[in-house]
Amino acid sequence: MNKLNVKSGDKVIVLTGKDKGKTGKILSVNPEKGNVKVEGVNIVTKHVKPRNANQPGGIMKEPGNIDVSNVMIVCPACGKQTRVAHKIDENGNKSRVCKKCGASLDATKSTDKKAKKSDSAVEEKPKKTAKKAAKA
Repeated sequence: MNKLNVKSGDKVIVLTGKDKGKTGKILSVNPEKGNVKVEGVNIVTKHVKPRNANQPGGIMKEPGNIDVSNVMIVCPACGKQTRVAHKIDENGNKSRVCKKCGASLDATKSTDKKAKKSDSAVEEKPKKTAKKAAKA
């Protein structure tokens, strides 16, 4: 089980177990084991020993792992729990979409960052070549 349909930062709902019905954001994903950590779900108690003088010891509570089959993505557009479909756009990019409303589940911020980086890289190249020409 190496491919998962969930990513860090996705909002999910727990389907089974003691925390059934709770929603939270995914903190980490382990595709090799098929586990995820969800914020505020499956809280476990850890006894931590202080390792140096300024690190406190004591009983810490943190989210534990949940099997990925026990969570389902909540669509940010329609607000319903949904399965994940994959759609290939005209540029050949594969993206995750909601099965119920067809809205994209992938964050648009990453594509905006790529566009800004490519625009800024195009603007910087002539400046660098002008400096090199002045040195020569």
